[in-house]
Amino acid sequence: MKTQKFSRRTALKSLTATGMAAAASSNIARQLEAADIKPVKLKGNVNHSVCKWCYSDLTLEELAQAASQFGMQSVELLNPDQFAVLKKYDLVCAMANGPGGIPKGFNRIENHATLIEGFKRMIPQVAEAGFPNIICFSGNREGLDDEQGIENCAIGLKQIMKVAEQNKITVCMELLNSKVNHKDYQCDHTEWGVELVKAVGSERFKLLYDIYHMQIMEGDVIRNIRTYHEYIGHYHTGGNPGRNEIDETQELNYPAICKAIVETGFKGHIAQEFIPKRHPLGSLYEAVRTCDV
Repeated sequence: MKTQKFSRRTALKSLTATGMAAAASSNIARQLEAADIKPVKLKGNVNHSVCKWCYSDLTLEELAQAASQFGMQSVELLNPDQFAVLKKYDLVCAMANGPGGIPKGFNRIENHATLIEGFKRMIPQVAEAGFPNIICFSGNREGLDDEQGIENCAIGLKQIMKVAEQNKITVCMELLNSKVNHKDYQCDHTEWGVELVKAVGSERFKLLYDIYHMQIMEGDVIRNIRTYHEYIGHYHTGGNPGRNEIDETQELNYPAICKAIVETGFKGHIAQEFIPKRHPLGSLYEAVRTCDV
């Protein structure tokens, strides 16, 4: 077993030397073969996605080529003007970017007019492309208590649910940690997010459960997934600590987590959202295999 792991690490170094990131998809396949890392047929239980922002050294075209080669279904967190690239590789954007940003979200009434206008404009664009989800955020607390935050978010989100329902697009609010990465962010615990989903009361509003963030905030990942899966529309990965590769260097057991997700009957996407420390495409390839349960 140790010998196999060492040879794989050696292969990843070989991939780095060849400059695979700049190659066309056919070259990617040849280099994988030369490095003895051959994409295998996936099991079909998981729809695999990857977040573009983690791969700043790769163009969208390059990442889409690699994702297609690895048997993935999606590259995500993109804007509508980027969607056409995915079509060339028979990929989707499983989670489209929405208007606004993380600190200023739906928990402040003064943000509602801008956010509502933006979502009403962007949701039909996502639907026209044939993609399923668009992301949103609660915003930072800035002294706001949790009950009022839920109430304010629900007031704003209810005003975009009709257009989401008509276009069959699910608006997903991301759960983020407020301990390490996003200080003061309000939607930082699963139970808070679940109460918001109940308050909005639409099948087209769910949570984006980020496994990395929720491990930091509350742990008990598998139990929470099993308990609250009906309120979750999408998943993100990431190794903790550090948000790097989802391998033996971190504390989360991703095969067990992904198996638990599959057992809930989840049919959406699990997206890789870690920042690779080694060769980006080699690490992505290994992550897909790790999560392919």
